[in-house]
Amino acid sequence: MAVLRNCPDTVRVGSSTRSTPVRRGEAAVDLGEMQQRAVEIHDLYDALNRRERRVWRRDEFLLGFVGDVGDLAKLIMAEEGARQVPGGRAALEHELADCLWSVLILAHLYGIDLAGAFRRTMTELEESISAQLAGTGELA
Repeated sequence: MAVLRNCPDTVRVGSSTRSTPVRRGEAAVDLGEMQQRAVEIHDLYDALNRRERRVWRRDEFLLGFVGDVGDLAKLIMAEEGARQVPGGRAALEHELADCLWSVLILAHLYGIDLAGAFRRTMTELEESISAQLAGTGELA
């Protein structure tokens, strides 16, 4: 199986690959555009919270994310038939998007270049897994 490098819009599925651009309307959206949109929504939340309560601290965004991951876990269990949760596939899509939003915002709040960190981490994982496979005699 060929190893794909620097192909953010290509995903390996089994032994084949397919292009999976993220869509917003009709145009593909890259990670930078996704983060920009996430920050726009974050700023709207801040404006609303300033008017009604107070702005969330960074640690409170993490706690919100943990809650969203819990909701996601329930929806995944429902998708696998282990429990019943209302909302079906649409709820699963929504919760995955909520979780992605949280990751994008946490990266923004902590000044993390998420695209760069993702590329580095995937390279490290690829090298580690490939080395492990090479050690067992399997080809990467």
